[in-house]
Amino acid sequence: MKGCKMALAMSALSCSGLAHAQSSVTIYGIVDAGVEYVNHASADGGLTRFVSGAKNTSRWGLRGVEDLGGGLKAVFQLESGFNVGDGRFDDDAIFGRRATVGLSSRFGQLTLGRMYTTTYDYLLPFDPMGYAQNYSWATSSTATGGRKDGMFTRSSNAVRYDGEFGGFKFGGTFGFGNVAGDFRASSKYGVGVGYGNGPFAAVATFDRQHGAGTSASPADTRFDGRTNYIQGIHAGLSYDFGSAKAMAGYRNYRRTFTTNAAGQLSDMYWLGGSYAFTPYFTLFGAVYHQNIKGASDADPTLFSLRAQYALSKRTVLYLSGGYAMADNDRTVSLSRDMTGAADTQVGVTAGLQHRF
Repeated sequence: MKGCKMALAMSALSCSGLAHAQSSVTIYGIVDAGVEYVNHASADGGLTRFVSGAKNTSRWGLRGVEDLGGGLKAVFQLESGFNVGDGRFDDDAIFGRRATVGLSSRFGQLTLGRMYTTTYDYLLPFDPMGYAQNYSWATSSTATGGRKDGMFTRSSNAVRYDGEFGGFKFGGTFGFGNVAGDFRASSKYGVGVGYGNGPFAAVATFDRQHGAGTSASPADTRFDGRTNYIQGIHAGLSYDFGSAKAMAGYRNYRRTFTTNAAGQLSDMYWLGGSYAFTPYFTLFGAVYHQNIKGASDADPTLFSLRAQYALSKRTVLYLSGGYAMADNDRTVSLSRDMTGAADTQVGVTAGLQHRF
């Protein structure tokens, strides 16, 4: 009898604990695919191809939260990118896009792992095209000539804090280089501040990644021992009129070297917005212009337009078009992931996206 009473008591305590510590796990993702045509894809001419993630990168993930009581929660997120065309993962790691664990409370959220940078998350709402591969230069520019003056989108071995108080938000990320004997090598950090009041919003961020130093295997493949640091300053503004929304953004990019090579410096500006003609049909447009300082005088510009029709809250059809041009016969590419073969390039993409 005593044994039964003890078992019942333990069961009651266990049930009470489960009721107190509420937890949930959510599976989510994006499946995005389409067909694209671009001219001047190479010296041989244009290219018609199947594309995965033209509007947003195809991905799937797990997101979880556990209520620890007293307003404290444990959180985690695992996210993997994949190619719809062949079913393969985008990265060597299964959760190459994100793998984080952390704690959240009314004082903010602290996460650890591989994650998006503060700059990426703060600036995303200020790109009219939503960081689309087809066609946006907000994260990275023309990808021509081996040069990509862009922002750091992710950081490995990182610790990040985010807090929101009233209309203000503050955040910071630090990624460890994990190089023995050199704490600075391959490390990266970024900070951001934002403000929102009704239809108006604004953000500003600063980030820097140091070079690999003497490391034989740098954390970022762009760092081969010659780079001293890469630095970015970003700012964004937006105003929501209701059916219409206007956005503007800016990036100052700087890369210096440990050798006598000249540093790289550029400014990127963009302006655009969206207009919802109906709850189902929306038009997006943007202009991106890059002023490249120093040796290059390409100063490329991208005009981007997208028409989107919602079949439901989770499924949309889209048609995107882009026109890129560069000065002084320099080559230019519409996409941050391609290399152009002429001083202009035109592209059109028709696609379908489903979110779950």
